[in-house]
Amino acid sequence: MVYPSLHKKANITSFRTIVESAFHQNNVQKVESVAEAYFLAKNSQGTIVTEIPVYEPEYHGLPSEAKILVFNDGGVIGRCAQARKIAFTPDVDEKKYGEILREAVYRSRFRKMYHAESVVGLHPDFMVKAHILIPEKFENLVLDWLLNFQSIDTKYKQMYAESKPIEDFEIFVYSDPEWKHPDFPLGLTFFDPTHNVAFLLGMRYFGEFKKGTLTLAWGTANRHNYVACHGGIKRYDASKKVFAFFGLSGSGKSTLTHNKHDGRYKITITHDDAFIISLDDWTSIALEPTYFDKTADYRIGHPDNKFILTAQNIGITRGEDGKMYLVTEDFRNGNGRAIKSRLWSPHRIDKMPDPISAVFWLMKDPALPPITKIEDPVLASTMGTTLATKRTSAERVVGISLDKLIVEPYANPFRTYPLENDYAKFKKMFESGIHCYILNTGYFMDKKVTKEITLGLLEKIVENEANFEPFPKIPEFSYIPIDGFIPDMDDEKYREFFKERMSDRLDFVRNREEATKGFDKLPEESAKIIEKIIGQL
Repeated sequence: MVYPSLHKKANITSFRTIVESAFHQNNVQKVESVAEAYFLAKNSQGTIVTEIPVYEPEYHGLPSEAKILVFNDGGVIGRCAQARKIAFTPDVDEKKYGEILREAVYRSRFRKMYHAESVVGLHPDFMVKAHILIPEKFENLVLDWLLNFQSIDTKYKQMYAESKPIEDFEIFVYSDPEWKHPDFPLGLTFFDPTHNVAFLLGMRYFGEFKKGTLTLAWGTANRHNYVACHGGIKRYDASKKVFAFFGLSGSGKSTLTHNKHDGRYKITITHDDAFIISLDDWTSIALEPTYFDKTADYRIGHPDNKFILTAQNIGITRGEDGKMYLVTEDFRNGNGRAIKSRLWSPHRIDKMPDPISAVFWLMKDPALPPITKIEDPVLASTMGTTLATKRTSAERVVGISLDKLIVEPYANPFRTYPLENDYAKFKKMFESGIHCYILNTGYFMDKKVTKEITLGLLEKIVENEANFEPFPKIPEFSYIPIDGFIPDMDDEKYREFFKERMSDRLDFVRNREEATKGFDKLPEESAKIIEKIIGQL
């Protein structure tokens, strides 16, 4: 339960006041249940009401006759990090943005606005209430948001009332997908994270609503002794080993989280995208009940598709049998998505009682072999800070190639607090004995690292059969030799390429203070450890 202490004047900002006041306008209609949201979405213009029944609909609060609803966006089918602004950070003029946001709310007065509530965090140890305003005509977003997060039914109303008190603010999100402004052609996602406020303006893609809400929940967790995690976490039940995979969309985190290795292992999952880790005992808590999953890997008629609750940006076709089918592969566009039932993973718990055993940074860095192990806590956290990967169709970028290798600290582009917070917390994890590995899920030079290779490496670690050898010239790194994937430092071309990639990391670390005007300054030890590695080459 959250206790915001609003009577303290120091806790009230203009942004908090602007957004919270909007929820009390007389053009706001409260959506009281998932079932109500379903009927609103079903009758919303442009919705495709399929003939495909939802699997166990009552479990999710849906009506018993519920069918899978599909809603497709236009040209934009991904998130846009370039539209993000954070209050009280360098180069953000609070007065200017206050005027823009007040005007955005004012323009909503002639439209019906839907108010929905949920909780983020599925265990009494961490639960934050969230509120959202979404305009009429975007009822599918209301339904998706209530399915993605936990709607407040009788069970969760009681659980929230009895949950651990958190001295912080409830989350308030204001949205207007039709908003336009000449100064913001990509739209505007504005956050006052300290006061748990967000404005999502000019955004229709549901991923913005999901990650916008999570941004504030992760920030709350960061303030209350948790590590905010954009990744997946599972336990191999027989060995009690708990693995956490950190990666951007498309890096393989969902695949690795759910994979049972052809039935060889019984696994238990906390979540495949959003969770938090306690700094007290290294246990983890899921933030969401369902999964917002890419559909491209699940062909038409795939048995896992029966767990789809709603779908976005996919096609529809009729088979020769006259039945309607979801075209789940990305023929219509890239980044087809679906909200899947938590029943998709039969062994699912909302709090992992066993402490985390290992962290896996998922990278697409051609300089790295399929797996690298790091013992030094400073280097382990630094490699997470400089997590190198490629963007995917889940992200909307303008003027940036999707093929360009980029650095995204801890695979979390949704962080709104200083980077040093994450650096120190992950370093503490590794100092406590939690193992650190890098999994390259892309290419090693010009050779593809297949899913089968990656899963085989995980099996070796689970079975205590992993034999790591030191990198040539770099004793801080070790790897498992695999034919065709050997880091040969005697090969001048490879050595120079590896050095170049480490130099890119050094530049990133060194530039954090200047690039962010001090907001993301990192400790000197982070740069020093990379300099040491480069010096050995």
